[in-house]
Amino acid sequence: MAVKAVNLGFQFPSSTPLSFGSSSPKLRKDRLVFRSSTVEQISFTESENSLIEALLGIQGRGRSSSPNQLNAVERAVQVLERLGGVPDPTKSNLIEGRWQLIFTTRPGTASPIQGTTFVLQKQTEPRQRLLTAVSSGRNVKEAIEELVSLTRNNGEKEPELEEGEWQMVWNSQTVTDSWIENAANGLMGKQIIGKNGRIKFVVDILLGLKFSMTGNFVKTGTKMYDVTMDDAAIIGGPFGYPMQMENKFTLELLYSDEKIRITRGYNEILFVHTRTDASRMN
Repeated sequence: MAVKAVNLGFQFPSSTPLSFGSSSPKLRKDRLVFRSSTVEQISFTESENSLIEALLGIQGRGRSSSPNQLNAVERAVQVLERLGGVPDPTKSNLIEGRWQLIFTTRPGTASPIQGTTFVLQKQTEPRQRLLTAVSSGRNVKEAIEELVSLTRNNGEKEPELEEGEWQMVWNSQTVTDSWIENAANGLMGKQIIGKNGRIKFVVDILLGLKFSMTGNFVKTGTKMYDVTMDDAAIIGGPFGYPMQMENKFTLELLYSDEKIRITRGYNEILFVHTRTDASRMN
């Protein structure tokens, strides 16, 4: 089977960090090239940001992507293709260099199969580097420090605990406790931030059973919150088995945006959460 290889890129000045493009106004799934320069130079258009936001939170080069995430990536690709790209990308120096595959609609293979969307990138922005580090399990603390420092140096406004459902994807815990202790300390599962200072930990156990622990948080200072978790239960369908547990700790919000949150919580452990949806706690 013949495979068509297409290199793409917008015609930007040499200092522009991204390049996208298309050889046809019709959406094809065998092409997309993404390029970035150094952190200090990163400056994206609204359309480019749409693709970056769609890719954030997708791990394993697409293995963990949900249908909604795939649709968001495809919509971003369509917008960029309509904008057009470099007339003759194979003659552009934008395609030179070493590229890393960060997303494909067929993550089980690296072969250039026709009908597959590929996203390749040179140097990534800090949030992407953090998620790549989390996925590989290497240099996560360094990636956290880079993102937190960059935000601090840019003088961005103080982050707030965003309402919604957040999945814990990494923590710095080095000593493993029992699963019930880990669940009660937020070291596994999801965290749901609700209205009026409500917070809930939810952990899937097995056979439809869930561990649930609800509590409250109160802001006590800049980026600081006191958290009290005191309503725990094992949930199975409409039934619940109450558990006598209480946990109090201080939570420091180091970084937060619409997709990623970094905190320091129980026992000074660092946490990285990614938003899973816009769920609200009743």
